[in-house]
Amino acid sequence: MFTVALVGGLHSDARRAAVDRLLADVPGSVALHHDLATAPATGTVARTVRDATGVLSAGETPLVDDCACCALREDLVPELARLRDSGLTRLAVVELWDSVEPKAMAEVVAAAGFRIGAVVTAVDPALLLPYLGNGDDLADVGLAAAATDRRTVADTWARQLEYAPVLAVAESAAVAESADVDSGGDADSGGDAFADRALLDQLHPTALRIPVDGGGLSAAVFAGFDVEAAAAAQHPACALLPQDADEHGVATYVWHHHRPFHPERLYAALEGLTCAATRSRGRFYLADRPDTLLAWDAAGGALCVESHGPWLASLPDAAWEMVPPVRRAAAALDWHPEHGDRCQHLVFTSPGLDREGLAELLGSCLLTDAEYAAGQESWKGFASAFDTLLEV
Repeated sequence: MFTVALVGGLHSDARRAAVDRLLADVPGSVALHHDLATAPATGTVARTVRDATGVLSAGETPLVDDCACCALREDLVPELARLRDSGLTRLAVVELWDSVEPKAMAEVVAAAGFRIGAVVTAVDPALLLPYLGNGDDLADVGLAAAATDRRTVADTWARQLEYAPVLAVAESAAVAESADVDSGGDADSGGDAFADRALLDQLHPTALRIPVDGGGLSAAVFAGFDVEAAAAAQHPACALLPQDADEHGVATYVWHHHRPFHPERLYAALEGLTCAATRSRGRFYLADRPDTLLAWDAAGGALCVESHGPWLASLPDAAWEMVPPVRRAAAALDWHPEHGDRCQHLVFTSPGLDREGLAELLGSCLLTDAEYAAGQESWKGFASAFDTLLEV
């Protein structure tokens, strides 16, 4: 059966190594790559198709509305159809360009009726922390996918990493996993390698991690991929967030509470909270808008706060039937007799994490006993400090 595997990630050397390994190990495999780097100068996106022996074909596709990523979407499906209809291709490896995010492309491919065997993000653990800490705009480093692209290196890399259920780990990771500092290795480099691995483990604990040179990647790309399940796993209401951990100087702190945040105090604390960890994410709610589920997404010192609709507790019973089962199940697991599924569930991951400082700062942002006792009518009088962030 014709199968598509998407391989992406900003770590371009690791990504190329993973694709090369698949081409070498899987008979009847070809790689399809759209190079968006040529778009600003030529007004086109360069397409190449190659196998283990070299380039089979090359071409160009014009930009769509001055958007290189849009051109990729328009050209990808016809090229995959051509490869399928040739009858010669067993596996089409779609090598995504640096800043292209796998979620959008997986949904395009699935909507066209192709079977997706896997979505893979290639990782060099030594680059994990530098990329997560890089707050530069993609446009400033030549990696924007469109003229209107306002993403940063850090938030793009975080989404690429956390969406993929399979991580193809570059050779340096295999070295880190087998490093024995006590048997003659360099202690500093060994410690860094173990810390890099601990950070990767904590950021995406459910991922299948496969060394690029370990031989297991060729089987993983045929396992099957569920686009709807992957999307649900990223939704803030039911995301599979990391758990508490502390290993090799890297820690993950999970903070959970049911009392609402005071909007002004939380807003005043945003800079400290955002910069306290390499990566933080989760869901939360504010006293002045208790029915709105808000998503917290921070990386590289920048925070994105978005509304994701109502908490289930605010909906009439009849509306629950329109909510996906996975969302209802997640709400049931976290249900509070007074607040329902409303909660503060924030997760912070970083080397050198100050758990106590985070707990103190977050706790200071909750309503006091007196404020809480005053009730929701009183909370409506709080200043709406988050209107600018939420573009209200």
